[in-house]
Amino acid sequence: MYIVWEHPLSPYVQKVKIALREKGLPFEARMPDGIGAGGAEGAFSRASPLQEVPALIDGEFALFESGVMLEYLEDKHPEPRLIPADPKAAARGRMIARIMDTQYEAINWAVGEIKYFRRAEGDRAAALLAEAARQTAQLNGWLSRRLEGPWFCGEAFGYADLSVLPCVASAAADGRAPEGALAAWLERASARDSVRQTLEESRAAFAGFELAHAAIQSGLFKRQYRDHRLEWMMRSGGAEIVREGVNAGNIRFSTELS
Repeated sequence: MYIVWEHPLSPYVQKVKIALREKGLPFEARMPDGIGAGGAEGAFSRASPLQEVPALIDGEFALFESGVMLEYLEDKHPEPRLIPADPKAAARGRMIARIMDTQYEAINWAVGEIKYFRRAEGDRAAALLAEAARQTAQLNGWLSRRLEGPWFCGEAFGYADLSVLPCVASAAADGRAPEGALAAWLERASARDSVRQTLEESRAAFAGFELAHAAIQSGLFKRQYRDHRLEWMMRSGGAEIVREGVNAGNIRFSTELS
């Protein structure tokens, strides 16, 4: 049985769990202690030296980085296939996944910073949220143009779909729902057992988010500014948020490897 070190709200975790469920592979999900403040230790820290979820444990073998995990699962359990056999279709799926992991995820993450962690209020918050909505609509249009049938790589649900799903579903739940073909795709994807169960776990974890602002203010929680998230703030009007968070000591950056 696989072990997945996770936080259910992470889109990177969600796509790995969807892949495991699509392939019918049993796994145990574990939440690291201290992950929110960047102070995790023990088995999780050994498996994920960057202290980022997810981490995947297969016996004595540990993996970090969700894209690597998906490739590993496909190599080890090729059926049902999630990455298309056709090299061009597979490359298209990987490019879509790259956009989701960086640009789309950064928008959703920034919205969380503003709405739930209250990094900005008043006119500044309104301006940032409006920019996030504009960018989301733009990316949703980009995704709609890349649907090549019922799914992103044609007739079968696969790697691109499970990479798109967590981010688009999160945006939709937050009021930035897609339209047209992408909305129909989201309805189809959300009806799959693998997706439904994963999203239910995410919604259950979100129930405690009313305490998010207090956790930030107390220093118990430090939000991680990975490269694409920092870029979003700097180019979308949130530079002051970064400076304030650094000064307050309630944001953190990636852990150095040693």
